[in-house]
Amino acid sequence: MTDFETIFLVWRKGSGSRRHAVGQLTRTAEGRHFFRYLPEAQELTKTEGFVPYTEFRDLNKEYNGNVVDIFAQRLTKPDRPDISNFYHFWEVDEAKSHDRFYLLGKTQGLVATDNFEFLAQYSMHKGIHFLTELAGLSKTLLPKGILQSEDELRVEREPDNPNDKYAVKVFKGEQFLGYIKKYHSRVFYDEGAEKLKVHVKALDQNGVVKRAFIRVSG
Repeated sequence: MTDFETIFLVWRKGSGSRRHAVGQLTRTAEGRHFFRYLPEAQELTKTEGFVPYTEFRDLNKEYNGNVVDIFAQRLTKPDRPDISNFYHFWEVDEAKSHDRFYLLGKTQGLVATDNFEFLAQYSMHKGIHFLTELAGLSKTLLPKGILQSEDELRVEREPDNPNDKYAVKVFKGEQFLGYIKKYHSRVFYDEGAEKLKVHVKALDQNGVVKRAFIRVSG
């Protein structure tokens, strides 16, 4: 079973803003890659100042060919001396580290120079594991020390959420923490998702929890 076949290109106006899926990168069974923008991208250009990805300016075109090569420019260079530690952090199977589509989805293609993310649509299967983040921390303002590495967390689905019908709330005990990052949350609606476990992997905190990376596994 493959980890995912679809990666959403996600954009937000800035830190604390809502995430929007503006594009979709897919891989076929034959190994071909396609990228297209989603209808919301058109609206966001008017309402929030969304600017298309530099190499893919046409919002109405379906792109193929070297699309993964272009997006893969965001990936960490494989010749870095600490690359194994980087892969371990992001739950990457090093046997698949040559696969740039896979790496984009697993590491989210984050760079400091723009507000794009690459969020894979994971499917429930035995042995699934990936890293995501708690969303909503700018609103919950969790105090430093409330979370520790390897804390086990619990989740609750929230299908009536007006912003995301696949929303998943995260708790430590009875303390509400935030949400599973949008689009990563969809796997929690798959059959068998009750077997998924959620643990804290790493924290960035200074007075309050600024970022919380969490491991999902099953």
